[in-house]
Order: sequence, then structure tokens, then C-alpha cells
Amino acid sequence: MNQIAPKDSRSSVIGELTFIVPQDTKPVFHSSALTGGDPKIFFELDTRAVEIADMRPISDGLSIDMEGFELHHHETKVSDLYDDEAIKGPYNAEIEALLKDRFGASQVVVFDVTRRSDSGTGAANPDGLRGPATRVHVDYTVASGPQRAKDALGEADYERLIAAGARILQVNVWRPITGPVQRSPLALADASSIAKEELLATDQVFPDRVGEIYQVAHGDNQRWYYAPEMERDEILLIKGWDSIDDGRARFAPHGAFALSEMKTDAPARESIEVRTFVVVD
Repeated sequence: MNQIAPKDSRSSVIGELTFIVPQDTKPVFHSSALTGGDPKIFFELDTRAVEIADMRPISDGLSIDMEGFELHHHETKVSDLYDDEAIKGPYNAEIEALLKDRFGASQVVVFDVTRRSDSGTGAANPDGLRGPATRVHVDYTVASGPQRAKDALGEADYERLIAAGARILQVNVWRPITGPVQRSPLALADASSIAKEELLATDQVFPDRVGEIYQVAHGDNQRWYYAPEMERDEILLIKGWDSIDDGRARFAPHGAFALSEMKTDAPARESIEVRTFVVVD
């Protein structure tokens, strides 16, 4: 795994990101798993044109503990990323090895894999079709991060690890299924530019449980980045939660956006994201 050298001199684009409008009551939405299609939201949205900078010129300095995300070169030997058995076996094994190497981890647990496509119908997953996540969000909160870790690791093991001083990170590994990405790229916020009051805990209703994520409200000091024309052998590491709260990044807000200069015949964006918990003793 090697970090990426700049591809071009492009500095930034103006893209529309979709934020939540703060409200007096706790926001809620019904997940795709519950609706069987697009999520159903019960709060107001705020679409803003914002500057989104090219992260490639600074990629060698990005840190998951500072900005909350990193861009790396990482090839996969799995030829068909729509093959569920290949994902469960060799692909997940590649991701586990990658993260053990990056973090010096003693354990990596893969607990979810999602494919997405902006083709109009979405990408195939065992639990249904998924399109890009267009609302700016963080996958977990200070409450749901630990709970999801207990679910994935086992509550007894989680408590034992925390008591022993281990660090537990939730890390997403995002990869294009095909490249280069010319539609619906992923925008990521520098975690240090997000104010606490801009992270709004939101109930996410599933068929069998209620989870919690952060929807993100717009702020004038936010700094946003993307990697132009990502290829299949590139990945983004995105932090969703960190058991350590000592000033380092704990959450990396992100969301897909439309490129203003997109060609009408550009291929659909197809991507795969692997959600993991990384244990560092």
C-alpha cells in the first residue's frame, strides 16, 4: 500500500453537497434496508455549492488521525467485485491484511460490505440495490460507534479490550469497482474543520433496530476534498469512529456530489465500501 502522487495540477471544483437543516427535535430517517429502495427522510435538507479541493497534491500528508481520511494505492487480486463469495473470502482477507499493516493492528473485523452505483437503479447487494449516499454524513456517533463495535467484536471482548487500554477504530475502505470515476465522486471533510454543533445525531431505522449516525449541517469554515478520477487500484480510508478522544480526528464526514463538468456519456460510478473495526493493542 503506497500513498498516491499527484496526477494533475487541478486545485478545486465547485460542487453541490447536501446538508441537513438543524431542527429542534432529533432527526430520523428510514434506511434503504427498511424501505427496499431510497431512504425516506423526515427532516429538511440544505443543498449548497461549496469548494471541493483536489486532495491529490497533499495526499502524502493526509492522516486518518488529522483529516480523518487517506488516499492510497492498493491493488486487488479479485477480478469480479460483484462476486459475493469472492468478497467474503479473498477480498475481505486483502482488506484485513491492508489494515493490519497500516495500523499495526492485532485484529481487523469486517462487518459490512456495500456496493453503490449512480446508474439509476443502484448496485446489487445481498440486501438490495444501493445508490451513492448523497447526504453528507458520518456513519457512527459517540453513542453508536461503541455499540456497533460491541456487536461486531462481542460485548465481552470489547469491554476486555477497552479495559486493557486497546484502541478501537471504525474504518471504511472505499474503492471504485471500475475507473476512472467520472460521476458522483466522494467528497470528504477535513475533520478539524467540522464544529461539534454541525454534527447532528440522527436515528436510522432498520427493520430490526434503530441505529444512529451524524447528519452534517453546513458551516462556513468547513474544508472539503475529493480525489479526481479515482482508479480501481486506489482506495480511501475513512474514519467513522475512534475509541480514543484526545484531540485527533474521530469522524470524517463524507457524501457524493455531482461534477459540474461531467460528460453526458460518462460511465456510472460504481464503488464498493468495506466497513471494519480495527483493534490496536
